[in-house]
Amino acid sequence: MTEASRRLGLDRIMQPLKVNMPEAGDLGFEAIRRLGNPVPMPVKNGGERSLQLWLEPFGQDYWLEPGETAYVTSYGTWNDHPFETVHEPDCLTIWATSFFATVSDRDGNEFPPGRRNPA
Repeated sequence: MTEASRRLGLDRIMQPLKVNMPEAGDLGFEAIRRLGNPVPMPVKNGGERSLQLWLEPFGQDYWLEPGETAYVTSYGTWNDHPFETVHEPDCLTIWATSFFATVSDRDGNEFPPGRRNPA
């Protein structure tokens, strides 16, 4: 891979951050929501044990009990798609490609990071 192609890939990833960061103001729940362009994705724990939901790029962890649903919502702009997901045993990692996302309950109330962390 050439330096130019690496740079192009990095610029593609960083472009949403450069666009969204000045508009966000801070990383708080309400500030992120003001970015607009919400794309929600419901995430349900259909298993029998607690499921860790890991939100990137800021490394926030959430815990879903069996049968519980949370809504991960991307805000702002992104390239190609708003989310990337990786499922591992007992953990679902979601990368918000806009760099800005919230996790809430069905009514839009903040689902705090680290909530019910079994550790």
